[in-house]
Amino acid sequence: MTEQHETPEGVSGRALRSNAPYKDIPQATVTRLATYLRVLAILADEGVLIVSSEELAVAAGVGSAKLRKDLSFLGPNGVRGVGYDVAKLRARIEDVLGLSEGHRVILVGAGNLGRALAGYGGFRRRGFAMVGVFDRDPQVIGAMVSGLPVRDVAELDAAVIELEPTIAVITVPDQAAQAVCDRLVAAGLRCVLSFSPIALDAPSSVDVRRVDLAVEMQMLSFERARSASAPHTSSSSAIRPAGVVVSAMEPTSRGGSGGGSLRKHAGSSDAPHMSNGSVVAQ
Repeated sequence: MTEQHETPEGVSGRALRSNAPYKDIPQATVTRLATYLRVLAILADEGVLIVSSEELAVAAGVGSAKLRKDLSFLGPNGVRGVGYDVAKLRARIEDVLGLSEGHRVILVGAGNLGRALAGYGGFRRRGFAMVGVFDRDPQVIGAMVSGLPVRDVAELDAAVIELEPTIAVITVPDQAAQAVCDRLVAAGLRCVLSFSPIALDAPSSVDVRRVDLAVEMQMLSFERARSASAPHTSSSSAIRPAGVVVSAMEPTSRGGSGGGSLRKHAGSSDAPHMSNGSVVAQ
């Protein structure tokens, strides 16, 4: 019997049909959908074909009720008593997140951070192809970064027409970030990810996301200080070196028969280690 999910308030039946717009999905749910997608990708790599809501919830670090409510925005997905088809649920979430067609990404700023991002293979595996790298430093222009020549930022307007990117990433010094954002917007970009802590001004039609690494480290510092002041437990399962990130999931079988199980980690026997920080700030 197909598991029926309650339709969340404010979402019409039309919005739940495949390929329909999902404008009414809350931002917090969208963020968790991205987490579920990451977990499902790991499960697929491990050969797991079916995952229960409880296993997926533990791996994602959320309650099973919250997970089921999040997935209810996508319409009926799982089979009661069996679980979710990993491949189908992954494809459904990719469709909702706009990843089905993939994205072409350009990067402005070929410094250390920019080079590291350009070289990260995980982006391509998740549908984000780096198609252009730009900088204004004459000593950097012409160099190869992850198979792409660094182009003069003066070519940006023409390059946007040529490369047809859907997302731009800014990794320039803080004082140059706004000017770069202005050029990208003028060239027609509508999705910008900035690694500058400065809040960028952009028209309401442009989506700007900001990653502030210093804030994230401050959040980790707070969590470490809070953990240090909390009463210690005698459970050996709760002991781990400070600063070590513990994976929330680890498949214990490769699902040769279509099943798989997730091993819980750290903290307690009931839930994985959780981080309360948000990587991306608006």
